[in-house]
Amino acid sequence: MKNRKLLQGGGGVIIRANAVVAKDGTGNYETISAAIAAAPGRSRFVIYVKAGVYNEKIHTNKDGITLVGDGKYATVIVGRDSVNGGSTMPGSATFTITGDGFIARDIGFQNTAGPAGEQAVALYAASDHSVFYRCSMTGYQDTLYALALALRQFYRECDISGTIDFIFGNAAAVFQNCNILLRRPRPGNSNVVFANGRTDPGQTTGFSLQASRISAASDLAPVKSNFDCYLGRPWKQYSRAVVMQSSIDPTISSKGWAEWPGQGSFSKTLYFGEFSNSGPGAGMSGRVKWAGFHALGPQEAAKFTVGNFIAGSSWLPSTGVTFIAGL
Repeated sequence: MKNRKLLQGGGGVIIRANAVVAKDGTGNYETISAAIAAAPGRSRFVIYVKAGVYNEKIHTNKDGITLVGDGKYATVIVGRDSVNGGSTMPGSATFTITGDGFIARDIGFQNTAGPAGEQAVALYAASDHSVFYRCSMTGYQDTLYALALALRQFYRECDISGTIDFIFGNAAAVFQNCNILLRRPRPGNSNVVFANGRTDPGQTTGFSLQASRISAASDLAPVKSNFDCYLGRPWKQYSRAVVMQSSIDPTISSKGWAEWPGQGSFSKTLYFGEFSNSGPGAGMSGRVKWAGFHALGPQEAAKFTVGNFIAGSSWLPSTGVTFIAGL
């Protein structure tokens, strides 16, 4: 169909796209920006984006936007702004969403500035009740900025790649059945997956990685012994991150976690935890001995599940995303 595509939503319900984007003119719009501009911002607006590379810089505060592509590497939004290139860190983002209820499915977000670009965000997500399903987030330093303070985000079957602090911010976010790919950094640098920015112990924010895989990307794998790689480090005093029921390859240092430079005292106030992980990089004997690091039992780990940490059972069914509520 030229102007509409039937999409399967939650519970097998067939929904019709409100707009179709295609670079070849076979849709309603040739850019994603134009399709979003047409959305009312008050109700669900579904945009089907046909396969292609869309060189766009998008910022929207509209609620209820759904983007559906043809695959996480088939439909890709690409930018290359970076701090080293003159942008601010938030301003470097290829795609910024601050409206609530955002859903992205089968689509990719990339920042191609490269490791020399320093901070270069692919996706800046400050959206409550947002879902990223079968998406890719590709960059180097600061790939995914999950900012939404005390708000809930869910990432399922996503490929997220980068080098330094490439999943960072202060959302309450669960990453489930995702591929976390460590890329080759600049010489002398280390790789860090999570840099959570929780600033107060009363905040309900943090990052939870469940039933996922952490491994070296193809560019890092041949030289992984030359670089230190960590699960996370504390960006702020009460940083919180948990890795559970996931496969960790030997790219990750036996220490597991790293300090933030000059902030050794954070090791007492942060909350980092691991539960029931597997793989050569999952051994606990060499892990940091910080007061804030925890080898979790099932009762404590259950606090960081979809059902408990982001109350997903109450809002995810309507989005059509697959999820596991518990351990």
